[in-house]
This record gives sequence, C-alpha cells and structure tokens, in this order.
Amino acid sequence: MEGLLLAAGAGRRMGTPKALVTDESGSWLLRGLATLAEGGCDRVTVVLGAETERSRALLASGPTPARVVVAEDWDEGMGASLRAGLRSLADSPDDGVVVSLVDLPDLVPAVVARVVAGAPGPAALARASYDGRPGHPVLLGRDHWAGVIETALGDQGARTYLASRDVALVECGDLASGLDVDSRP
Repeated sequence: MEGLLLAAGAGRRMGTPKALVTDESGSWLLRGLATLAEGGCDRVTVVLGAETERSRALLASGPTPARVVVAEDWDEGMGASLRAGLRSLADSPDDGVVVSLVDLPDLVPAVVARVVAGAPGPAALARASYDGRPGHPVLLGRDHWAGVIETALGDQGARTYLASRDVALVECGDLASGLDVDSRP
C-alpha cells in the first residue's frame, strides 16, 4: 500500500507552512510520515510546495524514508498537491494509496491501519470517519486515481469525486479526533 502525505501549502492562517510546524510532540511533517509508514504503507510519498527546501531538509533529518514530489502549482490548493502526488504514483505496483494531510497532529497509525483493512483492492474507496463525520485519511484504489486527478481542483481535493461514489466509512472516533489544525492555539 502506498501512502501519500499532502504537505505543500503555505499555511497562511497558520502563519507558516504546516510542513514546518512543530508542537510538544515534535514535527507535524515527520509525524505524518511516520503515521502512514507505521499504519501499513510500504512506501510514502510526501508532496511539498511552499518552503520546499526547508521541508526537504527536515525530511532528510528524520528516521522514516520518503520520496518527495514537488507540486509546482501548490498555491492553487490541495487539488494541485493531490494531482501531483497521484501522477507520481503511475508506476507504483500497489492497488491503492492512503492519502493523508500534514495538519492532522492527533492522527495515529491505528487509524491508517483500520482504513487500509477496511477496503482492499483496486476498486476500493474508504475514508476514516470520526463520530460519523467523514475525514482523513482516505484510501483511493487504483481504479479511481484518474478520476480523482481529473476532478481535484482548488482546495477540494477528492471531495467532488468522492461525493458521487459509494465510499466505505471506517469509524475511527475512538482513536483520534480527525480535526485538521488551521491556526496556532
């Protein structure tokens, strides 16, 4: 299973790119990468954009290996990052990818593992839900990659594509909140 960590944005409301944010538990970027790897992703690709070199240096200092893809049009929104990431996986031997966001600091590997277990195969579509509210990570089977690339625009990511499909919701509210963080407390 592939992992795809979207970490390209400038974090305007945060005041810094979220890929560079740290808190009492450490770097969000390194934590997001480790969460995907420990949750069952054999390979993880990180999509960078704003502050690419600083983010790349941070990744190089961490213990978990990652492949880096740069979304040159990152400032268009999450859709650009998702398109760049999925396109980079064209030669992947895997049937699916788990897509996560860098700004989910309480995401744990058990959530990723539960989503991966919930929908195997190239036709799979699954996403974590938190007390019934859909969230991340999202598992996209290979059969859906082209459709997501075509519809991923602005800050919507795969939302439009998923809205018209039967997506398995995998309840994970007992493991994490699923809340993304857009500003400093």
